Amino acid sequence: MKKILFKKGFRSAAAILTAGVLAITSTGCGQTGQQGNGSTESSSTTQQTSGKKQRYNAQFLDVFDTVSMEIGYEASEEDFKSRYKDSHELLLKEHQLFDIYNDYDGINNIKTINDNAGKEPVKVDAKLIELLKWGKEIYTLTNGKLNIAYGAVLRLWHDKREIGMADPSKGELPDEEALKEAAKHTNIDDVIIDEEAGTVFLKDPEMSLDVGGIAKGYATEDAAKLIEGAGSDSFMLNLGGNLRAIGLKDNKEKWVCPVENPTYRDNQTGDQYAIVTYLDNASLVTSGDYERYYVVDGERYHHIVDPDTMYPARYHRSVTILTHDSALADALSTALFCMSVEDGKALIKSISEGTSSLGNSERVGRIDAMWIEADGTQEFTEGFSDITKK
Repeated sequence: MKKILFKKGFRSAAAILTAGVLAITSTGCGQTGQQGNGSTESSSTTQQTSGKKQRYNAQFLDVFDTVSMEIGYEASEEDFKSRYKDSHELLLKEHQLFDIYNDYDGINNIKTINDNAGKEPVKVDAKLIELLKWGKEIYTLTNGKLNIAYGAVLRLWHDKREIGMADPSKGELPDEEALKEAAKHTNIDDVIIDEEAGTVFLKDPEMSLDVGGIAKGYATEDAAKLIEGAGSDSFMLNLGGNLRAIGLKDNKEKWVCPVENPTYRDNQTGDQYAIVTYLDNASLVTSGDYERYYVVDGERYHHIVDPDTMYPARYHRSVTILTHDSALADALSTALFCMSVEDGKALIKSISEGTSSLGNSERVGRIDAMWIEADGTQEFTEGFSDITKK
């Protein structure tokens, strides 16, 4: 299986099941069988009662470089397998389309576009054009705090981080002049999308796209819409911490989703969870400085880079976003990580009121957020406490 790397990092299987924003409280499950393609499906062995839905789940490792899980309450195992099969195939397709590191037979993806920067337009799938248009919208919305054209800078950090994570003794920062030079090749207007021709062209030959701040949430929302369209009304998607709840758990109670305490992740001290949330037909996404990082001279350098400084953002330890749409939640968790609480609250207010550049997009709904700072203090939007209540 080829590897794909995005900005929100890989989590272990144990973490998926036990820790932080990845934890989902649910009934137990039994038999496990291999499905292939890096997937494992586990289904409930509880005796079924006629007309009563049962819990089934599937865990898989082959999309977006992360351990992922789907949990659903369905009338039959066949119904769940059908939902899982279709949504998993969709996620695999988008995983390959959005990949910036690997080639796939018969597929023009982000890497293909980057490889042809300054050379020629690339014919791509309509879904990829849809994602890149969303990336441009998010750039405008966040005043450039999330820039899909920032790949030249992010690549420098990625390469140094991979070395530093593999061997801490070799950890070093990117060259300052190289960062400044790379930053000259990040103009979002040089990303030319021709919808009629179905092509994407990067005018600047030194430019590269990186969709890590938006891709996983976008794919999660697409999968949720597919599952809802198939008739499911009690489902949880968990793509490495991008949580998307469809309805209530077993149509009875909210999904229990704790948010990790960064300090506990650092040194196993304090409370394991910063807060526990309860979801109903909503998405919850957290960006933090404790996922993918390396250390140079005692200083932590994580994976979320602030375009204003060209260095990893230093505003917060983590930002958690709650809203219905997973694509918006994912983008905002990254963007707000790179701005002050005050600016983040102002942006959320403008989106919720329909006065932002998104206007009255179908993706816009109620948005709440939580910030955790370096000293452990927490800041919330006014309505966030509503989702901490059963």
